[in-house]
Amino acid sequence: MSAPPKSQGEPITSKAQLVEYFSSGSKPKSAWRIGTEHEKFVFDAKTLKPIPYEGPNGIGAILSGLTRFGWEAIEENGKIIALTKDGCSVSLEPGGQFELSGAPVESIHQTCAEVGNHLSQVKKIGAELGVGFLGMGFQPKWSRAETQWMPRTRYQIMRDYMPKRGKLGTDMMTRTCTVQVNLDFSDEADMVKKLRVSLALQPIATALFADSPFTEGKPNGFMSFRGQIWTDTDPDRSGPLPFAFEPGMSFERYADYLLDVPMYFVYRDGKYIDASGQSFRDFLNGKLPALPGETPTTADWSDHATTAFPDVRLKKFLEMRGADGGPWDRLCALPALWVGLLYDQTALDAAWDLCKDWTLEEREGLRLAVPKQALKAKFRNRTVRDIALEVVKIARYGLNARKSGDLAGADESGFINVLQTIADSGECPAEEKLKLFHGKWGGSVDPVFKEFAY
Repeated sequence: MSAPPKSQGEPITSKAQLVEYFSSGSKPKSAWRIGTEHEKFVFDAKTLKPIPYEGPNGIGAILSGLTRFGWEAIEENGKIIALTKDGCSVSLEPGGQFELSGAPVESIHQTCAEVGNHLSQVKKIGAELGVGFLGMGFQPKWSRAETQWMPRTRYQIMRDYMPKRGKLGTDMMTRTCTVQVNLDFSDEADMVKKLRVSLALQPIATALFADSPFTEGKPNGFMSFRGQIWTDTDPDRSGPLPFAFEPGMSFERYADYLLDVPMYFVYRDGKYIDASGQSFRDFLNGKLPALPGETPTTADWSDHATTAFPDVRLKKFLEMRGADGGPWDRLCALPALWVGLLYDQTALDAAWDLCKDWTLEEREGLRLAVPKQALKAKFRNRTVRDIALEVVKIARYGLNARKSGDLAGADESGFINVLQTIADSGECPAEEKLKLFHGKWGGSVDPVFKEFAY
């Protein structure tokens, strides 16, 4: 999650500024970039237990160790809680999940090199400290009680509020990992079309990347338990945004939605102030109980935008949020999938043709079925695997059309091959791990920390 804002920005005096926050992200195609983020679990290599923040091999020590590679530390209350360098950042999720937020780059080749460089650095520090790193959608072994909370005030506020709105919110915060990509749009119409396509097809990505079949050492009955968690986290701020498919969808319509998402906090003078459940509309009118008489700034609005968790999130770009975390090759495959679908007009049109007649009920049914059944879920008279094969084909076309080559001349389409293999087989990554669990792993999840660690 985000580091504390560096400044409070400008005072907000009109709703137009809220809308402008989103519309200001519009860019010509030549300026479109790719920002890839991924999270990973950090574990003690000997005990396989979670790593606390404190201690000689704790999360704080890992962050401190990474500064040797030129990362600049960001502190809160005297503790390092994030790092920044060259447009990238490393931050902590509530349960100590390590997150790389990559710089905006032009190609999948660049984002994959960035991921590889980061993993090389954390593995070097990890080897010195006796810790490992694992990419999966849900923590396969640790209980809620075992999971270590990171020392950030905003997380404490969210931890107290989450159980009031859903049963699985604290699991989302502490025991899930994702890979996501942030992509640009040219104008409002382009944003709307990309938002609709990515919302409709997000369950297809969830199925292809499904990799969270275990809870506390046992099969949990799901392929993507992480996907299931989002159905019982907080109905006020998560979900498939059905209004996005209605006539008149716009930047302003999204701003109206966000105004009705209850707040978590306000950041002032280096501290997070609890405003959980309060209204940003009241804040605009100087009637926020947490800060009576004060009105918001653009930094407050930017902060608030990060506390909505729809399947696709609009900020000054679009965030694809449906995939489970996974191994190195799938960290590159996720941006390849969405760049292929959204950054070439012919591919975008084909993707919209694929899903434009899906009804609200069908989209919601697909979203609810995929966490349990993944590629084997039924849709109309076919399976999600059938749709995934079409989606991968369209994305490959879009990547080929970009003609973005590496030093050897290879284009970006090779990064999607791992998804082609999954779609061809009809088996998601979770099914592979379940076979191992019931076979050579002998009913234990412990081998996953060795065989699938970075």
